[in-house]
Parts: sequence; structure tokens; C-alpha cells
Amino acid sequence: MRTMRYEETEELGVKDARESEMTQGDAAHVEQPAAALTVDTNRKLGRGPLIGGLLVALVLIAFIVVGIRSRVHAEETLSATTRQDAILSVAVTTPSQSAQPLEITLPANTQAYIDTPIYARTDGYLRHWYADIGAHVHEGQVLADIETPELDQQVNQAQSDLATAQANLQIAQITAERWNKLLAKNAVSQQETDQATSDLSARQSALSSAQANLRRLQQLQSYEKVYAPFDGVITARNVDIGSLIQAGDVNSPKSELFHMDATDKLRLYVAVPEVYANAIHGGDHVAVTSDADPNQKFTGMIVRNSDAIDLSTRTLNVEVDVANQNHKLLPGQYAFVHFLVPPSGASATLPSNVLLFRAEGLQVGVVKDGRVQLVPVRIGHDYGAKVEITSGLAPQDQVILNPSDSLAQGERVQVERGQGE
Repeated sequence: MRTMRYEETEELGVKDARESEMTQGDAAHVEQPAAALTVDTNRKLGRGPLIGGLLVALVLIAFIVVGIRSRVHAEETLSATTRQDAILSVAVTTPSQSAQPLEITLPANTQAYIDTPIYARTDGYLRHWYADIGAHVHEGQVLADIETPELDQQVNQAQSDLATAQANLQIAQITAERWNKLLAKNAVSQQETDQATSDLSARQSALSSAQANLRRLQQLQSYEKVYAPFDGVITARNVDIGSLIQAGDVNSPKSELFHMDATDKLRLYVAVPEVYANAIHGGDHVAVTSDADPNQKFTGMIVRNSDAIDLSTRTLNVEVDVANQNHKLLPGQYAFVHFLVPPSGASATLPSNVLLFRAEGLQVGVVKDGRVQLVPVRIGHDYGAKVEITSGLAPQDQVILNPSDSLAQGERVQVERGQGE
């Protein structure tokens, strides 16, 4: 306990000593007097401040002049840029003289070069047929046999009638010769001789009639065998063994025995629009395609056309013949004919985006001496991305691409370099 009091007393002594030192230091600072500031009002200024003021003024004036000049230059640059921007910049192109032929693709009806129904020319029953559908036959090949018992009997009767006519003619000829000899001796009258001569003429006519009748029946009898009239393929068979056969024609379709097509060559009939009619010429070769074999292309030739426009469709009927020895095209097949329509001699081509559709008609903008001239043009063929121009432009004309709808006559424009097509 005593020790604690001793320590506290010692700490208090140290603290008092420190406070005493601080008090003495402050007193020492207070006791020192500050130096007094004295101004001499009679003293004159030197040249230094005057020169410094002049330099400051000159620098300030220089900054003002530079600022004014920069602002004037900026205004002049802005004015020039504004005037420059006010002039429309355009890309131009020139007409191309290498106009390509226009290809038009039109549908066509494919038909066999020869398309024939085969009928019977005699009545009877079908004894046998030798060709079915799809069979390729040659000219003169037997297709069927017809049994004609009634016709056979008529032929026999005609042969007998012919023999009778020949016998009657023979006796009439003997009688006429005899009467002519008796007339020379005045043994018979002229009347009787004339009757004998006339009977001879009648017998001769009867013989000729019998011969013609026999030939007719024999001709019908030859139709008992049905022959192929040309090289081709059988596309239909409408009868079978034992069928009743009646002589028929196109007005009795049930009597058709066979239907036959010549497919080594095909006819294609195309309706060409009136606008392209003058470009169709006989002897020109065209390409033919079909959806059945899109990778195969056939070559056809224009052989003829109707030389008249159909009033109902306003088209020209054109026939194209196609060689078909490999039989890849079939009669009745849907096909397409590709015609090449040549461009006119004075034509040129331009991109489609040069055209202006105005109330005055079709126009294009041409740059001449830095100003726009609106030139009316006439279109020939439309190629899609390009069009054929038949009149209105010269080869050296600079035609504006993508012209604005507000493009006016005489407007000043600037041509962009390297932007033309």
C-alpha cells in the first residue's frame, strides 16, 4: 500500500514538471516581439511591372486574334461542307452492248409422230392376235387373224358368177360373129345382126362387173389378216380371241382393234405468246426438258407453225420435232421447250434499278456536265436483274443507279467514283 502511494506521488511530480516546462516555453514565445513592416510611400516604381503588363496584354491580344481566326476558318469550312453536302452524290453505269438472248420456257404437249387407231375392214371373229400393248412391231408385221366364213362364201359365189359371165360372153361373141357373116350374104336382116352385136356388148359388161365384184370380195378377204402400217409400238389392244369383229371407223370406237404410235420421233405442240411470235423461225434448234427426267436435255427442231395467231389465246401454235430413238420421252408426256429470243440489233442492257416510273412514261437519269437529264427509254426484254433498252440511250451515257423518286430535271449531282456497275 505504501508502495502504491509512492508511485502515485512520483507520477504527480513528473506531471507537474512537464506542465512547468510548457508554461516557460509559451512565455518565451510571447516575450519575443514581431518585426514591424515599414512602407516607403515616396519611392518610385521601376520599368519591370510596365513591361510585364505589356507582355500580358500582347499575349491576351494574340489569343483573341487566334480564336477569331479559328472561328472564321471553322465557319468557312462548315459553309463549304454544307454546300458540298447539298450536291447529291450518285453512282452511275453505262449501257452494255452485249445483250444476251432471252430464254423463255413454255409447256408443250408431247405426241407421237404417227398416232393411228387400227380398225377391221371386214366382219368376222378374231381367230388370233400376235401383238399386245408395249410390243414394238415393224411395218407389214401381222397383228391379228380374222375368221370370215360369210365372206369366204361370197367369194365362192362371185367366182361362180364370173364363170357364168365368161360363158355368156363366149356364146354372145360366137353369135355376133355368125350374124355378121350372114349379113354379108344378105341372109339375115340388119336388125337381127344389130341385136346380136348389142348382146355381145352386154355380156362383156356383165363379165367386167363380175370380175370387179370378185376383186372387191377378195380385197375384203385380204383384210382377214391385220398388218402393222408402220414401225411403232402397240399402245392399246381392245379385242381378244373369239371377239365379234365388225368393220368400223373412227365413229365407232368400240370397233378399234389396236392403237399404234410411232415413237422414234415425237411432235411437241407449243403455244407461243404473241409478243414472241416474230422470233420463232423454222429450222431453229431448241432445248426440251421434262419433269420426269430433269437432268436430261433433248434437242428439238422447229419444223412448222400455224402462221396465224389464235384469237382466243393470242398465241402462235408451233410444232417442234424431237428425235427419240432411245424412247426416253413418252407420247402424252408433259414437257417444256426452251426458246432463245435474240435481242434487237440496236439494243443494250442496263440494271433494272435505273428505271424511273413517272407519269410521262418510263425514264432514266443521265448525268451530263454535272446535271441530271431525264431521258425517256423503251424496254425490249425483261431479264429480271437487267432489262433490254431498245431506244433512248447512247453507249457513252452515264446512267444513274438507284435514282431517287424526287430526282429532278437539271438537278446538280456529283458522280461517285468506283460505285458504278
